[in-house]
Parts: sequence; C-alpha cells; structure tokens
Amino acid sequence: YDGTSWAAGGNLGTTRRALGSAGTQTAGLGFGGLTTVAVTDTEEYNGSTWGPGGAMGTARYSFAGCGTQTAALGFGGYTPAGNQNATEEYDGSAWTGGGNLGTARQFLAGAGIQTAALAFGGNIPPTTGVTEEYDGSSWTSNPT
Repeated sequence: YDGTSWAAGGNLGTTRRALGSAGTQTAGLGFGGLTTVAVTDTEEYNGSTWGPGGAMGTARYSFAGCGTQTAALGFGGYTPAGNQNATEEYDGSAWTGGGNLGTARQFLAGAGIQTAALAFGGNIPPTTGVTEEYDGSSWTSNPT
C-alpha cells in the first residue's frame, strides 16, 4: 500500500490463516497460525519477499501480535489444549517466554510495542472487553 492504492507483494512461504503479525511494510513478521494444524513458523518480510525466522515455542492460532520485526510479541490464542494466556517475545531471531496474560483467550487484538503493549477483547467464551497492559515483563488489567 502506497497511501492511495494496493499492489501485490511477495507470498508467504507457508500458507496459513489466523496467524499473528507485527512490524511495518518493509520489516514485517508473520508467525504461528493454522494450516491443517497449528504451526510455529515465523517469516520475516523485507518489503518484497518473505524469509524464515525463528520458530515460536508453542504452535497456536487466533492470537494477537504487535511490535516490530526485531522486538515483537505474540500472545493469547488457541491450541488443542484450549485458550492460552502465554506470551512470547521475538528479538529478531528467536522467541522466548514472556509474562502470562491474566485472561486466557483467543480472537483478541493487540497494539503497541514490546515494552508497552495492549491486549484487548477476544473470546473466552463468551466474548470479553477485557484490556490488559504489558510493560515488557508482565500484564496488568486495566479496569473499565
């Protein structure tokens, strides 16, 4: 997208849905998601092509992501074990565990950067309006 129109970019190496994302148009990330099963794949985008990145620790889908290509978060989501509260942090090459969400959920949204992020909405079930704030190490609820 150039501000007024869309143009085709490179295709992901692994076709999937319900994946997490972070970054910018010229330094993006796509991670996790669902093929026929949940996957841990991470791919990095340079503005024209996708290349491999470090694998996530937990295969999951329907989760949220935010941050940059070299400092991203993936949190919440779903695995065969159910809704997840786990957070993973990406440093540009590898994922490591971060602080757990207070509320395990899927289909949530995320915004911000790795040291100042928001997790909001989602499905527990039922749907929720819960918002949590991440400070780089732990999540805290933001009551409404």
